Amino acid sequence: MSKKIKPVILVTNDDGITSPGIRALVEEMRHLGRVVVVAPDSPQSGMGHAITIDDPLRMEKVELFEDVESYQCTGTPVDCVKLAVDKIIKGKPDLCVSGINHGSNSSINVIYSGTMSAAMEASIEGINAIGFSFLNYGYEADLALCRKVARQVATEVLKNGLPKNVLINVNIPNVSLSHYKGIKICRQAVAKWEEEFNERIDPRGKKYYWLTGKFVNYDHGEDTDEWALSHGFASIVPVQFDLTAHHAIPFLNNNFKLNEESK
Repeated sequence: MSKKIKPVILVTNDDGITSPGIRALVEEMRHLGRVVVVAPDSPQSGMGHAITIDDPLRMEKVELFEDVESYQCTGTPVDCVKLAVDKIIKGKPDLCVSGINHGSNSSINVIYSGTMSAAMEASIEGINAIGFSFLNYGYEADLALCRKVARQVATEVLKNGLPKNVLINVNIPNVSLSHYKGIKICRQAVAKWEEEFNERIDPRGKKYYWLTGKFVNYDHGEDTDEWALSHGFASIVPVQFDLTAHHAIPFLNNNFKLNEESK
């Protein structure tokens, strides 16, 4: 009998290769396939879909995870996925998982997230992809629930795949295992950051600014990721990289007189 070939699972993140979240993810993915890690050498939170163009990228093999091929990269999370596909795996892995992010990537946070952008880059390349985030910023946090959810969701994706050009955004509530209620498939809540900049003066008398603000949820629907997370559920939101507002096309066609000759 031929030996069953293990699926190849690319693991990356935006918190850096030494974060507890990526270690937990690597350890869980090892149960499901052959893991390859390519991750930033330092935190890259909030980088979104940034790529490195004007500076050279460096990638170094490291021994951080037992029996797992691992590399740290000087670039962004998206750079890491691109390099992994082109130079390390030299092809498409069966799955790309990004995280486990220390902090929420629910609702509008998906736009800013380096975690989700790494997963999105994999999806652009035709790879099934998942972003995992935990609603706790502490590096000392208990990741037991995250491990459970990550392994369960990754197993389902390896088994069933995902629709074409779709990835999934998984957020995990900051609750104990005993208070965890399960997983809900959700839509992205209508919420945003109400931001302002604190203006300060440095020792040389020049102004500088710190971004501050609070997260405000305007959406009271019980089918949203924010509702699920606040009620003890992990949320799964299907995400696409086609940003076309298809529902707006009829409005533009009916109301914008773009091809009429000027009188």
